[in-house]
Amino acid sequence: MQQKRNGMIMLKQIVNTQADSALTIARVVLGFIFFVHGSQLMLGWFGGHGLSGSIQFFTQQLGVPAVFALLAICAQFFGGLLLILGLAGRVAALGIIGNMVVAVALIHWQFGLFMNWFGAQKGEGFEYHLLAIALGLVVVMRGSGALSLDRLLARSHSSVPAETKFANTAIET
Repeated sequence: MQQKRNGMIMLKQIVNTQADSALTIARVVLGFIFFVHGSQLMLGWFGGHGLSGSIQFFTQQLGVPAVFALLAICAQFFGGLLLILGLAGRVAALGIIGNMVVAVALIHWQFGLFMNWFGAQKGEGFEYHLLAIALGLVVVMRGSGALSLDRLLARSHSSVPAETKFANTAIET
């Protein structure tokens, strides 16, 4: 019984969000970018190489073990989709943040901050990754926002809107 109660508390914390349109914009933009990029890697859409070609690139060119390559591709594809829907937005954003941190640490850090706009350097910098991390942190900290399945779930499990509960908690502490 206690385990089930703890699980419900955790679920409420994951889906809790405010009816904030700025959060919705951050979530949908991040989700769209990563769903499209993940679609290239997973499905071969938009000029991508598909799952087998992407895993081959990760393993042979980047030296990433196949299981981690698959996890990275899934985080981008499914994480992007979940962010667009606003379902488990915090979890999806955390997966994308982890993906970007690893990409910066293993590949992009050596090329500096700036993207390779003019082909003058051997690789891409990490400025794009910082933006993705920042948007992801907004979603992790504040939730999926208005027009999200998270908000719908939070409201369906409570007779009091989620933001009212947290506003009252903040006043009481």
